[in-house]
Amino acid sequence: MTWLILTIFSAFFLGVYEVTKKQALRDNAVWLVLLFGTFSSAIIFIPLVLLSKWGSINDSSLIFVPVITLREHLLILLKTAIVLTSWIFSYFSLKHLPLTIASPIRATAPVWTLLGALIIYKERLTPMQWTGLLLTFLFFYLFSVAGSREGISFKNNRWIWFAILGTLFASASALFDKFLIRSVDRMAVQAYFSIYQVLLLAPLVFVIRKTMTNPLPFIWRWSVPLIGVFLVIADFLYFYALDFEASLISVVSIMRRGSVIVSFVFGAILFREKNITRKAFLLAGILAGLIILILG
Repeated sequence: MTWLILTIFSAFFLGVYEVTKKQALRDNAVWLVLLFGTFSSAIIFIPLVLLSKWGSINDSSLIFVPVITLREHLLILLKTAIVLTSWIFSYFSLKHLPLTIASPIRATAPVWTLLGALIIYKERLTPMQWTGLLLTFLFFYLFSVAGSREGISFKNNRWIWFAILGTLFASASALFDKFLIRSVDRMAVQAYFSIYQVLLLAPLVFVIRKTMTNPLPFIWRWSVPLIGVFLVIADFLYFYALDFEASLISVVSIMRRGSVIVSFVFGAILFREKNITRKAFLLAGILAGLIILILG
């Protein structure tokens, strides 16, 4: 099915996005990396919005951005606020945690999305899917035990809780996407979402940086703008997949978390992180649970 293929490619680019983000955040000012990363996304969509409005892009084009109502703008603004909250927690956690720990925590997002889908969208699970759900939780617990070997307590480390909170807000965003893509044109969602990120973040970052006593200096790297570029590609494919009537948000969210394989491998190779074999085994257990959910 087309929406499944789109989701697989979205997962790949999402993994590249996570690696790029980790590289950009190394010894860098988190708030400014977040701002400039979102700015590069906005730069891509501002011309598309204007060219669509002026009639230079045909309304049958995949990149056409239609005019939308005030209500639709407010819905996208709400999505933007949810996602930015997720990103703030995720960026800080990713800076302070190994990628091979942060990524598997993010990989559990489909489990929380699935639980939400059960309640909100009345999606039903088969016994096989329940098995996958429980297996994922089991290996996530074992993963938390393994983290203690690196001196990282899943109970007392605030960056772990930042990663978990970022994951929960990401799940809330995924649930909202199911409704949003059925209500608003997908290109309008992605375009205005990218623009609103900058409008919401810029004043917040300005105030926070001004009130800091010793703010970290910003280090320019090409990985900073590439954060936005890879996210645009991943989200374009993701929203396109959700636009198909047959798509299931629970399945899309699970498959999209396959991005953890890309980020885990690069984390092991590029950043030379510790206990890779043990963490790879536990990550395989989490992914096995997710695969069983898909097969169910």
